[in-house]
Amino acid sequence: MKFTYDFVELKNGKVPMIEFPESLSLKENLSKHLEDGIFELSVSFENRISRSFYFYESEKQIIFTHGFMKKEQKTPKNEIEKAKSIRKIFKGEK
Repeated sequence: MKFTYDFVELKNGKVPMIEFPESLSLKENLSKHLEDGIFELSVSFENRISRSFYFYESEKQIIFTHGFMKKEQKTPKNEIEKAKSIRKIFKGEK
């Protein structure tokens, strides 16, 4: 099943869902660049943290690769490598 998404643009040209993450401080931000164009989106739950990886295919296209439940403070290197591998598959590379 393939999902699409879009953002609501108000009559004044503002896009609230884009403005929200931009308003967060660096410490509060839910997303960060890890390495080699791979980014991590984090969502905190009561006692665990979900991580989803993504990359930018073009200026306005975000491709999510996979996610996992984070059990340790540092993002495991094998999860970053998995995201890079999935990106290669998406782009048709070997």
